[in-house]
Amino acid sequence: MTSRQRTADSNSLSPRRRTVVKAAAATAVLAAPLAAAIPARAAEAPAFLHGVASGDPLPDGILLWTRVTPTAEAVPGSGLGPDTEVAWTVAKDKAFTNVVAKGSVTATAASDHTVKADVRGLAPATDYWFRFSAGGTDSPPARTRTAPAADATVTNLRFGVVSCANWEAGYFSSYRHLAARGDLDAWLHLGDYIYEYGTGEYGTRDTVVRQHAPTHEILTLADYRIRHGKYKTDPDLKALHAVAPVVAIWDDHEFANDAWSGGAENHTEGAEGAWTARQAAAKQAYFEWMPVRPALAGTTYRRLRFGKLADLSLLDLRSFRSQQVAVGNGSVDDPDRTITGRAQLDWLKAGLKSSDTTWRLVGNSVMISPFAIGSLSADLLKPLAELLGLPKEGLALNTDQWDGYTDDRRELLAHLRSNAIRNTVFLTGDIHMAWANDVPVDAGTYPLSASAATEFVVTSVTSDNLDDLLKVPEGTVTALAAPVIQLANRHVHWVDTDRHGYGVLDITADRAQMDYYVLSDKTKANATSSWARSYRTKTGTQKVERTYSPV
Repeated sequence: MTSRQRTADSNSLSPRRRTVVKAAAATAVLAAPLAAAIPARAAEAPAFLHGVASGDPLPDGILLWTRVTPTAEAVPGSGLGPDTEVAWTVAKDKAFTNVVAKGSVTATAASDHTVKADVRGLAPATDYWFRFSAGGTDSPPARTRTAPAADATVTNLRFGVVSCANWEAGYFSSYRHLAARGDLDAWLHLGDYIYEYGTGEYGTRDTVVRQHAPTHEILTLADYRIRHGKYKTDPDLKALHAVAPVVAIWDDHEFANDAWSGGAENHTEGAEGAWTARQAAAKQAYFEWMPVRPALAGTTYRRLRFGKLADLSLLDLRSFRSQQVAVGNGSVDDPDRTITGRAQLDWLKAGLKSSDTTWRLVGNSVMISPFAIGSLSADLLKPLAELLGLPKEGLALNTDQWDGYTDDRRELLAHLRSNAIRNTVFLTGDIHMAWANDVPVDAGTYPLSASAATEFVVTSVTSDNLDDLLKVPEGTVTALAAPVIQLANRHVHWVDTDRHGYGVLDITADRAQMDYYVLSDKTKANATSSWARSYRTKTGTQKVERTYSPV
């Protein structure tokens, strides 16, 4: 999430604003955080302590990832450890009796002993098993899946959809429940895979469920590597990475809260060093530790295709955006301000126009649907404004979302309408709430005016939402706030302000359906999962409707 939680840090509803951590202090003594980052081990043989993963499926290939720990001291961020040859094997069976591809790559301290293998020559729409080996040690086996052939007629696609996983706020049970399904073609992570804050500094209901590493705010390359390494020790996250390929984009917390092209709200130039250095460190660690192909100039915007049924345009809404502006100064409509950057917006428009698939999915880290607060009561307005980064007097705009860059949104939606581009579905995270929205061309006259697209927003895996901020039972705020939000936003079919969980997107030629699942308790490692709601958009309608059972 972005300015919504950051603003909350300055009041009594959530922890105090972070104390500035000097850059020198951040790198001074690594021993303690490094030791905390991974489990201790006695043996000196190479080990695969951070699991294995795959990502960015193509019809003929998949990107494989792991990290090897060659010696006990070669922990993430240490810069220590020898070059180590790491072999990889891809097979059609878990026993690896039918091997179809193999090779090797060298893990070095320069890449934090992470390795990737971009395997090609595979069959489309096929399940494969893979593993890594080093020094006589095998990694756990894992399953992955290639995309359908570009011209294939695909009956069905199913994706897990997640965002916003704050380690300290709870356990990643959402990942475990998605992994247990066993029916995913891939899973989408829409941003905030990690969080950058120091321990206890980011909305954890005043309670740190489990402490991350390093304990200070991450600033340097070593810091970001340690934090990524800590996340990759989570058993539920490792389980999901081991059963299906991930398709990931970053949002702000992979860098710092409310990041933009030239800085971030949670970055103090000088005291914390140059933003360019911090941004470069964050990007380097991200591409080292994530099974993601670096796209144009080290960004994450790229496009994947899944037969004739769907393509998926993945956006980078942090690397090129203009700085967020204060609410009410009028510049949110300035055509010189951008959330995408000119090149990315042109790329997105061209891809949507030329697409010949039934569905055009857009991986979108912040909400594109306009949002107005309406006439919420004072007791609800204040926490909602804090969460969304809005002024407490209720002026309805969140300038970290597309609401703060209305010229880009207007141009994109006008492009969809003028070119009669149908079946565009925005898949969104960031806001720590679940939404099902039409995306109106003109929210003020909707529903008398047209809808250009639809949007499914998934809630957070663990990061705090309204019930956490108010310390009330789940569902309490939604019951009061949702009707008022929907009255002021006629394009919003549903909003749940309180629960944590994940989505499952199921696509056929006739409809795209999002099933929303919620957790029993994010602070419990054994939390159960239950279906909450489902919404779909039927082909050609550009509108959302409720459906009363999951796929």
